[in-house]
Amino acid sequence: MLLHMTKIRVWLCVLVACKITLALNNGLALTPPMGWLAWQRFRCTIDCDTFPDECVSEQLFMTTADLLVSEGYDKVGYKYVVIDDCWMMHNRTADGKLQADEKRFPHGIKALADYVHSKGLKFGIYESVGTKSCEGYAGIKGYEKIDAQTFAEWGVDYVKLDGCYTDERNMDTSFPQFGKYLNETGRPMIYSCCWPFYQEGKGMQVNYTLVSQSCNLWRNYGDIQESYDSLLDVLDNFAVKQDIWAQFAGPGHWNDPDMLLIGNFALSHEQSQTQMALWAILAAPLFMSNKLSTVQPNFKKILQNTEVIGVNQDKLGIQGKRIYKEQGIEIWTKPVEPKELKHYSYAIAFVSRRTMGTPFSYNITLNNLGLNNPNGYKIKNLFDDITTVKVLKPDSLLKVIVNPSGVVLIRANIISKYDYIHGP
Repeated sequence: MLLHMTKIRVWLCVLVACKITLALNNGLALTPPMGWLAWQRFRCTIDCDTFPDECVSEQLFMTTADLLVSEGYDKVGYKYVVIDDCWMMHNRTADGKLQADEKRFPHGIKALADYVHSKGLKFGIYESVGTKSCEGYAGIKGYEKIDAQTFAEWGVDYVKLDGCYTDERNMDTSFPQFGKYLNETGRPMIYSCCWPFYQEGKGMQVNYTLVSQSCNLWRNYGDIQESYDSLLDVLDNFAVKQDIWAQFAGPGHWNDPDMLLIGNFALSHEQSQTQMALWAILAAPLFMSNKLSTVQPNFKKILQNTEVIGVNQDKLGIQGKRIYKEQGIEIWTKPVEPKELKHYSYAIAFVSRRTMGTPFSYNITLNNLGLNNPNGYKIKNLFDDITTVKVLKPDSLLKVIVNPSGVVLIRANIISKYDYIHGP
């Protein structure tokens, strides 16, 4: 009997050890990561003769790193410069290692990573879990351990792993396994997975518990495209699935609705504010994908709005939800700090889906928004240059005017018992 119990204890220890090893547990991304990612704006542009400033090359990423610093993006939190597909050769070296395209990355990936680090930024790279990348370049399958070690040797800080050229039924094993190899290198690397998107697309039931234990962030839905319709499509899917998806978001692990389109071709000023506000409400990773040298001042102001970024980076890490919609207005809320006992502060986004060419007035009480702190709230409009702060009680009427396809983003900070008794 004693021998039998000893065997059971040993087996349990093995199981616990395996769980610890396989879980990501890297202490990274305690708030949603922020930076710049190439794919949406630059795709797989490899013709450097026709597009010398826009092809996927070391020059593109060095210039981007320079601009993140000189234009002040790094100071508000945009720290990661991330390569996407098409950086590598189709074939590996004789000893099985990945290699960068010699013409477009003549100094190699480590030199590029060193340059990004010299700017006080962090460096990210792309690969795919299958035999090929999505654009047909070398994938990691069969080379997982050597690729993880190579990324560590190059000084990579962030790995985006796509899901092309593999069987979705194997992803519950292949994605956690690569995360394990990243852990074993000893280098801290944020791990971004596209795993749930591929399984959701096949109608499979995604094991989000396993996903959240294995990845720092993950894509649930398809690539965002250069259009406002695509942006709304992503938001609609997040609203439909919010009761499933939101529970798995939190410090160290985030749902990822994809990149920010702000500063590109498609979104108006109002629509850009809408994306920034909703990505903040969703506690989404904030990755710009634009040509930083051409971003107009009004879009730069949206991207660098520190109060909106503050909602996104709130340390509670709660993903917000859509709670109501009527008359073409959607209301999304996110609990944020400060909180007192059971009462949270909130960020509240009033999003207009109206297409009539005039602003719309909308009124609602704080109680009907779920804000019932008896001492009231300090109310501030985060896209308003006027820094007026109003004080409202739960039965007070909150009045907003929302422009077509625009947003009003409110922060409602609780008034604590101490403030109520002693004054501001």
